[in-house]
Amino acid sequence: MLLQIGVRVRESLHNWGFSESVSDGVRDITDFIIAFALIALSYYVLKYLVLGIVRKISRRSSTTWDDALYSKRVFHKALLFVPGILLSTIAPYTLNEFPSALNWVMNATQIYLVFVTLATVNAFLNALYEIYQGFEVSKSKPIKGYLQVVKIIFVVIGIIIVISMLLGKSPVYLLGGLGAFSAVLLLVFKDPILGFVAGIQISANDMVRPGDWIVMGKSGADGVVTDISLTTVKVQNWDKTITTLPTYSLVSESFVNWRGMEESGGRRIKRSINVDMNSVKFCSPEMIGKFSKVSLVKDYVEDKEAELAIYNQEQGIDNSILVNGRRQTNLGIFRAYLFEYLRNNPNIRTDMTFLVRQLQPAESGIPIEIYVFSKEQEWAVYENIQSDIFDHILASIPEFELAVFQNPSGADFRQLRKLSPD
Repeated sequence: MLLQIGVRVRESLHNWGFSESVSDGVRDITDFIIAFALIALSYYVLKYLVLGIVRKISRRSSTTWDDALYSKRVFHKALLFVPGILLSTIAPYTLNEFPSALNWVMNATQIYLVFVTLATVNAFLNALYEIYQGFEVSKSKPIKGYLQVVKIIFVVIGIIIVISMLLGKSPVYLLGGLGAFSAVLLLVFKDPILGFVAGIQISANDMVRPGDWIVMGKSGADGVVTDISLTTVKVQNWDKTITTLPTYSLVSESFVNWRGMEESGGRRIKRSINVDMNSVKFCSPEMIGKFSKVSLVKDYVEDKEAELAIYNQEQGIDNSILVNGRRQTNLGIFRAYLFEYLRNNPNIRTDMTFLVRQLQPAESGIPIEIYVFSKEQEWAVYENIQSDIFDHILASIPEFELAVFQNPSGADFRQLRKLSPD
């Protein structure tokens, strides 16, 4: 009924004395405007009905893929095809008196449909990524970079099609001319190309996953990987700053990935304490008696003392000279004590590397290194365990008549000055 308005307008203009061509032209314009208004109205009505139904279905269903499609506006973008298709169908019947305008409207509609296609594909790929993130495999095989490559390919194809429409040339003609611009394209898309190749290597070799703790000294990155895309990798450092790295730098440069530590179930404690060499000595009988009362090394001291007594007796050692034969030292017993103390610590794993060792003596004393693994990996808990261990070590060293090496401070010099004669 509304389309009859154009006919009535034509008849009125003809009755008023306008020529038939003018009357037909005004009729076509009127028909086009009315058709355009009807297309816009039908789009909004269809959008309201379809999206309402889809929203209800997605909320009631137990699956997540429909929620992802709706939240990423895939259906919203797909509905934009309706006005474009209707307009390209109706335009030839309403603008037949204006071939140039019809040609312009048809070209604009085709370009519009190309952009709607790109928007729909982009929304669908975003929804696909969100759906994939719900699977366990997404933690080890990120696909964001691959989807970005697909998006770039579609965008390039879309741009070629649009340019061909504007120039009135075949897309094949434009593709043939791309060879001359290959060097420029390689320069423009250098980072995406390098990122794509690096992404394949990272995924194939399982080098980095989102959630991994990595350290890259050159860039200052030290934190958790939050995102791996085609061209960049985002790392949230422990101070909550964000470091952005080129994806290909993870292939071209070295970095440390702490995932192995997290998967092992233990976290390494590797720290040493320096013992003053002047405090190391052979154990006297009084010291042996004292150390025999320490529950953690009681058996060790007694068994070792019996073993050494038998050896010295068999070798006819003169015990009046301390350096003759074999004797226990306070440092050796202290190392045995640390070994047993750590072995009985419920926070230390005994099924992993477990060492209490003496390092090369230096001007700062004799380093006694603890090399064990904590059961707890959480940073704060791990640091508390490590601190408790060394609190105990520092407090127990004097019990073995040993001293910790420490450079003299200003207070030591002032005390020395007070004790020195004037």
